Amino acid sequence: MSAAIRPMMQRDRASAALGMQVQRDEPGESIVSMVVRDDMLNGFEITHGGFVFALADTAFAIACNEGDRVTVASGAEITFLKATREGQTLTARATRRVVSGRTGLYDVTVTDESGDVVAEFRGRSLVTAAVAPSASDI
Repeated sequence: MSAAIRPMMQRDRASAALGMQVQRDEPGESIVSMVVRDDMLNGFEITHGGFVFALADTAFAIACNEGDRVTVASGAEITFLKATREGQTLTARATRRVVSGRTGLYDVTVTDESGDVVAEFRGRSLVTAAVAPSASDI
């Protein structure tokens, strides 16, 4: 199942270049997956943490951009729990924990294809004054 792609993701060249696929895009929730490629490996032949972070950050961005205002990360942290390798499929599931005023808190769990937890990510969002571009602006 593939979610409808919002203008924000249609313009996201970084996520597209990494082969990310959006499976779910709901207010406060998202699921995004990515297959680990050879060019995503570090010197130990395991997935570079920056790519795991990028996957989690993309799921976070989708989950926290619910309205017509641009919402950005004000901070994030990640804990890596399991190494992965080329060919594995990573899936990031983002969930809104709380929104208060212009700030929000979101948790993202990254798993591998067997369901093992690879990483836990916590992102803090900030709603800006900018209005998000619409589909007609693409």
